[in-house]
Amino acid sequence: MSSNQVALLLFDLAFILVLAHGLGYLATRVGQPPVVGEILAGVLLGPTLLNGAVSDTLFPPTIRPLLSAMADVGVTLFMFGVGLEIERQALRGRGRMAAAVSLGSMAVPFVLGTGLGFFLLRSHETGQKAEFIVFIGLAVSVTAFPVLARVLSDRGIAGTALGGIALATAALVDVVAWTALAGVQAATGNAGAHWRVALMIPFVLVLVLVVRPLLRRRLARGEGHGTTSGWWYAQVLIGALLCGAATEAMGLHYIFGAFLFGVLMPGEGAERLRGDLMQHTRTVTSVLLPVYFVVAGLKVDLRHFGWAEIAELVAVLLVAVGGKFGGTYLGARSAGLPARPATALAALMNTRGLTELVILGVGLQAGLLDEGLYSLMVVMALVTTAMTGPLLSRTYAKPVIVPAATAKVSGRESDRSSSARR
Repeated sequence: MSSNQVALLLFDLAFILVLAHGLGYLATRVGQPPVVGEILAGVLLGPTLLNGAVSDTLFPPTIRPLLSAMADVGVTLFMFGVGLEIERQALRGRGRMAAAVSLGSMAVPFVLGTGLGFFLLRSHETGQKAEFIVFIGLAVSVTAFPVLARVLSDRGIAGTALGGIALATAALVDVVAWTALAGVQAATGNAGAHWRVALMIPFVLVLVLVVRPLLRRRLARGEGHGTTSGWWYAQVLIGALLCGAATEAMGLHYIFGAFLFGVLMPGEGAERLRGDLMQHTRTVTSVLLPVYFVVAGLKVDLRHFGWAEIAELVAVLLVAVGGKFGGTYLGARSAGLPARPATALAALMNTRGLTELVILGVGLQAGLLDEGLYSLMVVMALVTTAMTGPLLSRTYAKPVIVPAATAKVSGRESDRSSSARR
């Protein structure tokens, strides 16, 4: 790298952090999660603004590969953090309720999404029609677990019955979505990749039967001695990076390995170390993820947004919002949740955030999305995430006592007196 390239790269990083965190802060001032402002920052720095003059000046071709590499590291650690934050304890006592809600929250938008995939095929030709249709179904079915957890915390309902059900449901939806996406990506690979994907079976077995017990003993020992050294965190992050490298070598995306390593991290008996690890991971990703927003935004081009694109965007939003809202509501009501909490839960499940961007990035890299459809889907992710706060305020602004019958369904005696508060 030349001296000018180094100077421009450092300036770009500083500029990205200022804009992303600045817009993220402004988003919180209007009741939105920070990710809404950060995604908007990425779109504004892309080719849409000023006919690409900003992106061409700040991010020339010599700089973009370096930013992409940093973004890949940030997403790897983000996916590790997503897996790490999925609390298996949240499912305990709520399995029946969470299963019913997650079934509706995934199945209905997925079925509608496959129909949307057939509709979009008319103007977005691809040689992988079946994979494209399934991918669109998955893309409108996801929920952003980290953003959902932040919304629940900001609203003060994370510890209520509704918050527990929402977190448990989002955890199940995340696991199912990432597993299905891995299968779709495996199907889009070449013949050699299919053989490499078969290595996932022994890979997962080694992680479950060998790595996880070793981590459990290491965590318990560290918890007992109060060990929180930098070397301990480095060991865990090395494991996440190596798992990402392994799945990438198998023909799958690196995010699957990092996510799997986070999910398999033991939590029992090492709550403090696990919490510290989450905090350290968030600190690193708060610096690297804004770079990912810009890299993703550089591929969003809305300069030629005409009536045909508007019609497609309306169709995408109707399926994404209607399918997710309706499916979640029906699943919650079938499990015995009252109407207002079921409506609030449906609004929460529409949160997509960065999780949607990661999935769309996988689809773009696999050749399932062209840049036009990718741009529309990014707008959908932004709109649906921004809708969550206002919808929740309208449906769940006043305290609602969760009835005893619902508490019995969830299996937690303490939920009988839990109330939702704004």
